[in-house]
Amino acid sequence: MQLYLPIADIPVNVFLILAMGAAVGFVSGMFGIGGGFLMTPLLIFVGISPAVAVASVASHIAASSFSGALSYWRRRAIDPALALVLLSGGIVGTALGVWTFTLLRSLGQLDLLIALSYVILLSSVGGLMFWEGLRAILRARRGVASLARRSGSHGWIHGLPLKMRFKRSKIYLSVIPIIVVGLIIGFIGAIMGIGGGFILIPIMIYLLRVPTSTVIGTSMVLTLVTMVIATMLHAVTNHLVDAVLALILMVGGVTGAQFGARAGQKIRGEHLRLLLGLLILAVGIRFAIELGIRPDELFTVRETGGAG
Repeated sequence: MQLYLPIADIPVNVFLILAMGAAVGFVSGMFGIGGGFLMTPLLIFVGISPAVAVASVASHIAASSFSGALSYWRRRAIDPALALVLLSGGIVGTALGVWTFTLLRSLGQLDLLIALSYVILLSSVGGLMFWEGLRAILRARRGVASLARRSGSHGWIHGLPLKMRFKRSKIYLSVIPIIVVGLIIGFIGAIMGIGGGFILIPIMIYLLRVPTSTVIGTSMVLTLVTMVIATMLHAVTNHLVDAVLALILMVGGVTGAQFGARAGQKIRGEHLRLLLGLLILAVGIRFAIELGIRPDELFTVRETGGAG
């Protein structure tokens, strides 16, 4: 069944978009991360312009993050002070990201930037996750236990000034790296249409040493607020948010996430990381191949305005 998307300006198969939403929701539920880094490329692959895909997926991520953040809040697994510091950088980063998005779109370089960003980001993150998962599996087969990081160890980040005590997370840390991390995640999310959880969570655990008990819920708060702001800014400045597309994706995503969460409970952690790394790497390679394909038409004609 074909449905016309008013903002994307193309007809799409409703069942295909529902299936995509369900598939990404399944992956999100299985691996416990947002699916924007997969949903945006999939929409581009089926013919939706990168600009509309990024803006529309931002609203989809915001809606899915709301239920997750609410659940973690009820379990007191969110650090409010840490979330506020992250948001102080995240909101600025999101605004800068949308401004850069608008500027590059006016210059005609937006599609190329989005494609190159996904190739670099997905290939590097997917490769690292695949290698780490493979090493964990090999260690387990050899009976070698992974080296645990000492809880009292500190890096150069912990020597920075302007320290603040985060009671819920039980850490004493400078606000400078937290604000910078929030700014980077907000900027990337606004341009690429990703929540950034699969980048933010490892940074918070391994670099900032935030306990895992609060890291996921706190990261969801950042994702929720930055994606809501990105959606509003994209809608007001660029008029690119396709509400029909976002609604279909939400329906499929909620359904798929339920099955994915059940499947994820039956698979070991190192196998999950290996599978996720392969999936991310495959999408990055697909983007790279897409960039290398010679287009059927080397030139396009676009009407830029009426003649005087």
